[in-house]
Amino acid sequence: MDLTGIHHLTAITADAPGNNRFYTQTLGLRRVKKTVNQDDTSAYHLFFADGAGSAGSDLTFFDWPVGPERRGTRSISRTGLRVDAASLDYWAARLREQGLTTGAIAETDGRASLDFEDPEGQRLRLTADQPGPAHPWERSPVPAEHQIRGLGPITISVPDLAPTAAVLTKVMNMRAARAYASPDGQGQVHVFEMGTGGPAAELHVAVQPGLPVARQGAGAVHHVAFRVPDRAALTEWTQRVGGFRVPNSGEVERYYFRSLYFREPGGNLFELATDGPGFDVDEPFETMGESLSLPPFLEPRRAAIEAGLKPLD
Repeated sequence: MDLTGIHHLTAITADAPGNNRFYTQTLGLRRVKKTVNQDDTSAYHLFFADGAGSAGSDLTFFDWPVGPERRGTRSISRTGLRVDAASLDYWAARLREQGLTTGAIAETDGRASLDFEDPEGQRLRLTADQPGPAHPWERSPVPAEHQIRGLGPITISVPDLAPTAAVLTKVMNMRAARAYASPDGQGQVHVFEMGTGGPAAELHVAVQPGLPVARQGAGAVHHVAFRVPDRAALTEWTQRVGGFRVPNSGEVERYYFRSLYFREPGGNLFELATDGPGFDVDEPFETMGESLSLPPFLEPRRAAIEAGLKPLD
């Protein structure tokens, strides 16, 4: 009974139009779903992914009118995005041409990487990926060979490793693999693997007791989700998490996938999510993400919801 990798990551923006421009035009991702937060329909929920909208490639955002994040521990602190190893020079030049500040191409945990931030301070890291299948978007401004392939690794910050590691290994069946020094010099980072491992299936845990507690805001990450193959597997995970007496949401139908939510002891919100049914369940694959999609239970409120949303494009 294993999780198979990172499913998606959901972050916070206070500028939905600017966020949409950056992730589609600068990073070249496909907007695969334009919908709303199902628990707060005044807020967009935007999904950016590879050309196929593959599980494991979704970087999503809630649009909330909030101030900037206060950085610290008890947070999901950096989002990895996988690219071909030969593409890092291309990306360093592209990001600088867009006026962004980047770090130097450097080795992180044995892989070439490039750190940068989006215009709201979202901390991102391009990581050299292993060879494998890719699903480029034909309308991306980024050439197919340089496009972002998906998520991973994801880094979280906690003040104490032991309780978090216990949940990761005993409840979530991850494997403690290795450790390395944090690139910012603030503590050790412990690597936990899922499934077959590799950057798409790793959670990196930075132990940083000297940092203040983070406060979420624009530029912060709300939660990270891990992959399970289907609803039957999610039900098994729901029973397992409950069996360890971990407080949780119970299964939640998100329409594009089905989910279970709980917090690890360091305070970070985790989600387990099914690989399907996917983003073309309610609109044609060729045009998904272009118009506002609503799950069936929100469809009767479409006119009111649309009236409360700002234009994106």
